[in-house]
Amino acid sequence: MTTIVVFGGSGFLGRRQCLVSQGTTVHIAVRHPEQARNILRQVGLERTRVFHADVRDQASVNAVVAGADAVVIAVSAYVETGNATFHAVHVQGAQTVAREAAAASVPRLVLVSGLGANPQSSSPYIRARGRGELLVQQLFQGATIVRPGAMFGTGDALFSKFAALSRVLPVLPLIGGGQTRLQPVYVEDVAEAIRRMLNLPETAGRIYELAGPQVYTLDELLKMTLQLTGRWRLLVPMPFAFAEVQARLFELLPSPPLTISQVDLLKADNVVSGKMLGFRELNIEPKSVERILPTYVGRMETPGPD
Repeated sequence: MTTIVVFGGSGFLGRRQCLVSQGTTVHIAVRHPEQARNILRQVGLERTRVFHADVRDQASVNAVVAGADAVVIAVSAYVETGNATFHAVHVQGAQTVAREAAAASVPRLVLVSGLGANPQSSSPYIRARGRGELLVQQLFQGATIVRPGAMFGTGDALFSKFAALSRVLPVLPLIGGGQTRLQPVYVEDVAEAIRRMLNLPETAGRIYELAGPQVYTLDELLKMTLQLTGRWRLLVPMPFAFAEVQARLFELLPSPPLTISQVDLLKADNVVSGKMLGFRELNIEPKSVERILPTYVGRMETPGPD
């Protein structure tokens, strides 16, 4: 691989060092280049080349994939804003990138989806993920699908959000009673998996479910976060119906602490099916929550009132 195009390359997964720093030319394709450059500068990737491209715009996608050896679609939207709906981003966007990459004879394409993606789901977000997978497989022969679990790491939308909420709220909600089972995966492990996929021809055309070594309930993850931050907070079960109402109100904020799509994801266990390939086939031993979480969530990292 000499040239890799990463759509959504300034996002939580796309900006990982091992994904964009592998002795290749990496083109980060985003809707807002200047904002992306600022983000990449903060993580030490200021020399990475950034290009304007909107996955919903055929011309901009065509221009950036021309001559590429591989394309990674790591675009994600948890909130619908204006024309950036789940369907527009995860279905039409994936379709456009796959079609243009195939037309440009790009050798490899990796689509980052998620555990539980289902084209028949009643959830607009989960349904869009599933339909995007199907279109990519149809339009790009040999596309690799990656379904990570809830990704964690510095600045994540999981533990970092729990810690942030615990700083300002005396009570934390246990959505759906807190018994949903999750299998969090370290974001750096997912990035390393994609890096290896791009260098292993046998991974083409396959689906990988990537999750951490252990399964936890939402209740257990919240308590783990509180223990590391040295805080005690009352955990109160919250029915899904009430959580949905609250999420709709939160989505009016610039950075919502909870979204409807996140509530939808908690309505079913978010764990590997056991029927797909995973880290083992890539010779990767995923790191545990217990090993990584204390490096960025703790008393010193998340100060606040007790």
